[in-house]
Amino acid sequence: MKNRKITIIDETLREGMQYKGLMFSLEQRLKILKFQEKLKVDICQAGYPPAHDFEALAVRTLFDHAGKNKFKIRIAAMGRASINDAAILLKTRVNDLHFHLHVKNKENKLDKILKNLLKTIDFVRKENPGAVLSVAMLDIGKSDDVILNQCVSFLNHHHIDIISLPDTSGMMAPNQVFEKINQFSSNTGQANISIHCHNDMGMATANCVMGILAGGNVMEASVLGIGERNGIADLYASAKTLKEQGFDINLKTDDIKTFKAYYQYIDSIAYEQTHEHLLTNTTPFFGNAVKTHVAGTHADGIYGLAIEEQFFLNILCGKTLVKKYLDTHDINFPENKLDILTLNIKSESARLNRCLTLCDIKTIISLISG
Repeated sequence: MKNRKITIIDETLREGMQYKGLMFSLEQRLKILKFQEKLKVDICQAGYPPAHDFEALAVRTLFDHAGKNKFKIRIAAMGRASINDAAILLKTRVNDLHFHLHVKNKENKLDKILKNLLKTIDFVRKENPGAVLSVAMLDIGKSDDVILNQCVSFLNHHHIDIISLPDTSGMMAPNQVFEKINQFSSNTGQANISIHCHNDMGMATANCVMGILAGGNVMEASVLGIGERNGIADLYASAKTLKEQGFDINLKTDDIKTFKAYYQYIDSIAYEQTHEHLLTNTTPFFGNAVKTHVAGTHADGIYGLAIEEQFFLNILCGKTLVKKYLDTHDINFPENKLDILTLNIKSESARLNRCLTLCDIKTIISLISG
């Protein structure tokens, strides 16, 4: 597992436009691509060209822009696994073609589905022999293992570059994802397994991490997890978690300033169109709540992710946290009286049944100081 290379596909542009009908203008797409390039995203899934001529134009524009500016990021387009959609994707000139295919639990229909898929694969390879192909089988949470095994074997036999195994329904738990991916990871030959998890049960990021741990080596995620219904895995949280465990990931998770600007930009677009913020107080890592402390046991600086800490004093505070609160507000107070100050703060908080304000603290200090 250690140092295993993981490819990151940022699906903010394609999956993101399935979040409450969010729409990105061409100008916004170019700015998003710039963020992705700076953060060293491996693949930008730029859009869904079969949906409309404008969508096809946007994908082609991003591809041309990346080439003109010598970006290292690869541009991908997505469509259904049909010859008609494949022809549209090829016209965008992208080299990374991502297809999705609905597989039902009926073995008598599977042969026909796979034969049609093979026609599409052969068509693409004839038109663009160097194309990088990804095929997503929808979906692992509801498909029988027998069906999935046949599909994976078929894709592997025909040398598909990326086999995407998505939990499209978003109903799986992390252990279920691990077990499902693990059983396929040893049977895919040279193909890469891609993990794409939806967030209906709030498990998408955890599920993506577990899918990679189980043997996946491509991860699909988006900024703030935006996507269809409740979204997909969060780009930063999932990549950061994997990087901390020793996986080889190009994504610059240490560039907090650029990442925060990227997240704030997507949030501003979402707020403008839906009147709701995606970047909230409890957003992992980037939300304000992650840098707040109330309980004394958290005051020693080893918990949490935030660089800038904030302290709130109520009945749960301890002497160390009180001292940090005072230092934050440049308040000088004798060390030998911190115990009595802390006790008074706790008692006043209990009396008022709330967290104390700075004015409250200063009043207590003045009373103790005489």
